[in-house]
Amino acid sequence: MQLFAHSLTDAGPEYWETLEAHSLNVARAAEQCAQAFGADTLGKIAGGLHDLGKVKPRFQAKLQGEKNDEPHAAEGARAAVRLYGPGLGKILAYCIAGHHAGLANGIGRSQARPSTPLCERLAQAGEVEPPDWLKLPELAVPGPLQQPGDTPAFAVQFFTRMLFAALVDADFTETDRFYRPEVARGWNGALSDLRQSLDRGLGSFGPPQSAVNRLRAEVLQGAAKAARQERGFFSLTVPTGGGKTLSSLKFALDHAEAYGMRRVIHVAPFSAIIDQTAAVFREFLQDEDAVLEHHTAFQSEAILDESRAEAVRLAAQNWDRPVVVTTAVQFFESLFANRTQKCRKLHNIAGSVIVLDEAQSLPLAFLRPCLAALKELVRGYGCSVVLCTATQPAVHEGDGLGWPEALVSADTREIAPDPARLYASLKRVTVRHVGAVDNRDLAERIRGQSALVIVNNKRQARALFEMLRGEGVFHLSTHMTARHRKAVLAQVRERLGAGEKTLLIATALVEAGVDLDFPEVWRAVAGLDSIAQAAGRCNREGKRPDGGRVFVFEPEDGFAPPPELAKNAEVAQAILAQFEDPLAPEAITAYFRKLYRDWGAQLDAKAIMAQLTEGTGQLDFPFADVARDFRLIEDYTVPLIIEGGAFGMDAQTEQMLKFSPHAGALARRLQPFVVQVAPRVRAELLRLNVAQVVRPEVFEDQFVVLGNAHLYDAEAGFSDADPENLGLMVT
Repeated sequence: MQLFAHSLTDAGPEYWETLEAHSLNVARAAEQCAQAFGADTLGKIAGGLHDLGKVKPRFQAKLQGEKNDEPHAAEGARAAVRLYGPGLGKILAYCIAGHHAGLANGIGRSQARPSTPLCERLAQAGEVEPPDWLKLPELAVPGPLQQPGDTPAFAVQFFTRMLFAALVDADFTETDRFYRPEVARGWNGALSDLRQSLDRGLGSFGPPQSAVNRLRAEVLQGAAKAARQERGFFSLTVPTGGGKTLSSLKFALDHAEAYGMRRVIHVAPFSAIIDQTAAVFREFLQDEDAVLEHHTAFQSEAILDESRAEAVRLAAQNWDRPVVVTTAVQFFESLFANRTQKCRKLHNIAGSVIVLDEAQSLPLAFLRPCLAALKELVRGYGCSVVLCTATQPAVHEGDGLGWPEALVSADTREIAPDPARLYASLKRVTVRHVGAVDNRDLAERIRGQSALVIVNNKRQARALFEMLRGEGVFHLSTHMTARHRKAVLAQVRERLGAGEKTLLIATALVEAGVDLDFPEVWRAVAGLDSIAQAAGRCNREGKRPDGGRVFVFEPEDGFAPPPELAKNAEVAQAILAQFEDPLAPEAITAYFRKLYRDWGAQLDAKAIMAQLTEGTGQLDFPFADVARDFRLIEDYTVPLIIEGGAFGMDAQTEQMLKFSPHAGALARRLQPFVVQVAPRVRAELLRLNVAQVVRPEVFEDQFVVLGNAHLYDAEAGFSDADPENLGLMVT
């Protein structure tokens, strides 16, 4: 009897994919995926066994059209344990049993998604013998588990997730190849070509003429020299304006070529700066297809033709590109995820140069597991990690950290030549702590000036803007659509370039890689790293002989930093009082040491390390629970689509929203026209009938459009300051 893996509704069985063909194809593909981290044998076994349950008559009947809910994943998992034992066999079982539903807890049901734990799935599965055509190799201990390091349990669960990624990517890819053989996949260039393009672009600058450009050239030379050093941890400590972005790319490409590494992964703290970074990379690498930007706001369909858009969508699923630009949320949450779509890319991280842009932004509540994951990528998966920032976090054992995830100081090599000298040479501002300043006093101090004011929440930004609204005064917050923010920044840059008085009231989003140059910056008290970022928008080009001025102030009651940042602000105030120059390297080190000491156990707030290392002797890892707990952004918001006007949906997008059946394509297309709001605010807008759910019969409540133009200000965007009174604004 012929056994099938996939059927077709519009063609007879002679065109269906046989179970033998699919299993052998996936085994071959998973073997190749896992080869990058020395687990090719296990990859081949996992691929061969993953659909073993499809031999069952009821599943074959299901393919023939019979309506039943016969599962198929657990039989291969049970066979793996029987054939290969409770060690590596159980690792295989996690991957095979979860290749559709995700990695389950070893024992006990997840509180978030009550999926069946692995132990129950194995007990419920039947005994199925592998077919004669499935020749399984002898077991070999994979490279990362031969010497698993100081935390073997963490190493084993990490490896399980990487093997899972290799299997699910192979399965998804081969299945998609059967159903859509015409779709182009992958990238056919070479890293050496990208490196040569970068060198040509850098060479076009010519000999450096200014002191700043000479320092930037020094940093580039340091990057080229350091790239020849062995793989491992590096730091790139360069002040704002010192050319970190291109220097980090230069190091990464040179280093990757020198050691036969596969790709460069640039991890940014916020999605707001990814487009800008990716655009710079494309400009210098001269290859549109080589650079993948992966974040929820990437609007591929809007800028690419249909075939290229599909290729980009596929690449975003498994990071099959030589240069990936992504967010810290996407990167770190994937490393602790359990669902197939989020894990699928992980095997392609092996053999990568990982650049952590603004490394000081590592999430404090998850600092320990993030560092543990980075150390594991370096130890077992052939990666190099670059901590790239002007304000290096104190994450080494010499900084007083008493846990095994701390980095080893001697193993982290500095790329930049003499960071202390660079800081002194590139210093462009003085920072002054001015104490408490209420909104009215602040408004009077900055009225009629060219200044940037950065506050800690949208409410204060809006209140200050309303006090000062007028010619040359601008507002920037996430309650404005991406299209609106882009337009405001263009206006601000144009006015500053022309020497016109310009006042910008903004939230912290302006600190993340936004290229602005103000003579004066006012920053509501926050972490010292945030203050340093704000200072990077002041006298950025160093053209003011008397330097720029940065004023740090405590806002009035009601506008204090949010609870999760209150400790950072408190520690920053202590450092501001202690150091004459709070941005000097020694002050930054003192700040992070005190901050981490004060956070203490909260540096692993959800006890991720304990969950993955304690009581796991039988490899009963709580994969589903960890994925539930590892959420870098816990504030729950929902999208609100802005209709019409200068910064809402354009006509083409409105037509897509009316007729397109593809939710994913729509979500990406709508990103420039969306603001994120609290669920209660959107619910109130719907109750008042000033917002409408679009095509709920197709998308449920995924797409909600704000139809009342009065609720979106053309200068300041949407406001939810008084959501219970929104009805009073409706006219």
